[in-house]
Amino acid sequence: MRLRQRILGQGRAPVPDLAATSYDGAADQRLITQYLDLVTPFGDLIAHLYDELFTRWPYLRSLFPASMDFQRAHLARAFWYLIENLHRPAEVAAYFRQLGHDHRKLGVRPVHYEAFESALVAALRRTAGPRWAEVVEQAWVRMLRFAVASMVEGADAAIAEPPCWPGTVTAHERRRPDLAVLRVRVHEPYTYRAGQYAAVESPLMPQAWRHYSFASAPRPDGEVEFHIRRTGPDGVSEALVNRTRVGDVLRLGPAHGTMTLKEEDHPRDLLMVAGGTGWAPVRALLEEWASRRSTGGLPLRPPGRVHLFVGARNRTELYAAETLSQLAARHSRLQVVRVLDDDLATPADSPMGEYGPLAEAVARDGQWSGHVAFVSGPAGMVGATVARLVAGGMLADRIRHDPVPDLMTSSAGHPEAHPADEVVAGAAR
Repeated sequence: MRLRQRILGQGRAPVPDLAATSYDGAADQRLITQYLDLVTPFGDLIAHLYDELFTRWPYLRSLFPASMDFQRAHLARAFWYLIENLHRPAEVAAYFRQLGHDHRKLGVRPVHYEAFESALVAALRRTAGPRWAEVVEQAWVRMLRFAVASMVEGADAAIAEPPCWPGTVTAHERRRPDLAVLRVRVHEPYTYRAGQYAAVESPLMPQAWRHYSFASAPRPDGEVEFHIRRTGPDGVSEALVNRTRVGDVLRLGPAHGTMTLKEEDHPRDLLMVAGGTGWAPVRALLEEWASRRSTGGLPLRPPGRVHLFVGARNRTELYAAETLSQLAARHSRLQVVRVLDDDLATPADSPMGEYGPLAEAVARDGQWSGHVAFVSGPAGMVGATVARLVAGGMLADRIRHDPVPDLMTSSAGHPEAHPADEVVAGAAR
């Protein structure tokens, strides 16, 4: 604690109280925004920051992946999130507490934040040039220290749990040339819920973590399943799809996500929408839905119906076709609609079902205002589907999905703020 206080309290701009209830984030937001044109786009600022950091503290380079492209984009996104939400300090504090909890797996320690602050100040001055003002620099430092205080708090709160969990690959099945299903047996007890996701690291790409959804509900044997689509060359998804073998040991970060079933959902009708490998968390949710038979030995009311939409560009990419047919045959309360984007030759009465853009198919198929919705897949599809559901009368608090970059912040005009390979749960990030 003394180290934390020393790090957060020293330097150019004294911060007597970093609590969300007392920090005047709105005032700092106004100052930072007034001079934002001097340091945006953030590409030069971040390049100067890492140059300074690794020149002065070379040992810190080992905390980062070999390729810094994703890391730079991630930091740009974090800056935009901070600046655009600083007038809501409680929300920002919660976001960075979670980030601090997650950063434990990277080996980040409180003292590293001090080095980062010094590098950021040097980078701000170098990027902004002669028009830079000391008062704006102090606002940036206060903003950073507020975020750091929350990150340290999040890391402290998780001190009793491992920073990450090793797991051995027990199966690796290629469902398409660009898609693999991995099953991993975690070495230690690992807690997660159907519908959640976790960061995964391959030994082939040290310190390069990407998020993938669990494709199965928790199992007694501790085995988890991921559906991973290769999104490009030389990345984490390529390593997991093309170069991972049975017996390899991966590392998993803690589970996250609120796209989960609640007890009160059991008797309700559910709408589930999955695009591409967004099918993975929906499959896990269906497993849990089908297994809910009793609570405390007492039978539950019959479960509500599930209306499931699964989308793909064509039949070849509908890799879960056989599983969908089996589920529909096994559960009379489950209705499955397959949506193909471009297979226009498929007759309307074909067993393959309806085709067309997934969000449009969901919107025109029925009235969903009384349902609870779960939406998973590429960010664009999720955003479009959520917008159609809300426009159709569904309450926003009845729609569950993982964070969508364009919805989480208002920085749609800042392409660097969203890594190109980042999508919603289920597909490779």
